[in-house]
Amino acid sequence: MLVAGFPAGSFAANCYLVAPAPGEECVIIDPGQDAERGIEELIDRYRLKPIAVLLTHGHIDHMWSVAPVCGAKDIPAYIHPDDRDMLTDPAKGISLLAKQLGGFRGAVPPGKQSLGGLTFSEPDDVLELSDGAALSLAGLEFVVRHVPGHTEGSVTFGTGGDTTDRSGDEVLFSGDLLFAGSIGRTDLPGGDHHAMLRSLERTLTLPDGTVVLPGHGPQTTIGAERRGNPFLVGLRPAQTGL
Repeated sequence: MLVAGFPAGSFAANCYLVAPAPGEECVIIDPGQDAERGIEELIDRYRLKPIAVLLTHGHIDHMWSVAPVCGAKDIPAYIHPDDRDMLTDPAKGISLLAKQLGGFRGAVPPGKQSLGGLTFSEPDDVLELSDGAALSLAGLEFVVRHVPGHTEGSVTFGTGGDTTDRSGDEVLFSGDLLFAGSIGRTDLPGGDHHAMLRSLERTLTLPDGTVVLPGHGPQTTIGAERRGNPFLVGLRPAQTGL
């Protein structure tokens, strides 16, 4: 499996392109601020053909470019229904305090106290995600897990079938649920700390070797976070599986 990514815009939200191999169809995960150029560079480098955009949640730093990317490629976008309204009204996910502070994982960047008159719209084709759904896209299989806490409609995309890394381990695109050494914040509209803990407990049922590709920062593994992430102290894997 080919996974290529880059931090998009001033938010440095990771945008990923995922394909079975170079020269194949691909999906785009979280096209953030000014992501079009980086996406095109990866498409050209690996000779890829995008067929869909997957969104881990509705915060502006992860979906800023979804409409232009989908429009240019004539492809659908997938998002959980609880976050869909943020596609057209991203301010719903941003508190006044976050606007004033700027620079957080999901806020307006420093120097932008508003959306600056920018207009956001849904792509022409929006498909809604549900917990446990299996998506067969670009010759890959993705399992959707609804993980509220950072936002009401946050999801992760876990790999199955042929969508493993070269070591054979599962790969999890965790959005702003889980980072290397940290977790997503819950003090914004739609955030819920208790829901976040429950979502993390569900995620800890994954094998230690699961490669975590987060919405910000470097990759990690479930095992590394289970052992060393201070925000996971005291959490135990949920009794029910994913």
